[in-house]
Amino acid sequence: MTDIARRRRQLQERLADLGQRLEGIEAELDSHDSRDWEELATERETDEVLEGMGVSGQQEIRAITAALARIDSGDYGYCVTCGAEIGDARLDVVPYTPFCRSCAG
Repeated sequence: MTDIARRRRQLQERLADLGQRLEGIEAELDSHDSRDWEELATERETDEVLEGMGVSGQQEIRAITAALARIDSGDYGYCVTCGAEIGDARLDVVPYTPFCRSCAG
């Protein structure tokens, strides 16, 4: 298995990046105050996209936080369903996954 310290850094960096991104989304959502109906319609469409990005970011933050907890408990890199070791190739793609390839499918 790849160095756990490297995985922890990778997850913490992604967590920080997501935090900054969500702050930007919140600021953008709070900045709309147009009185023009056409502009309001455009802003609402943009807001829906931003809200979707925000929800997705929050889900990823929860998954990363759970992965960091698994690192702390010594369970990281093992499937939470069957206990099998999760392959490095899978963790390289989705470092916060709690499932091996078999259980994820």
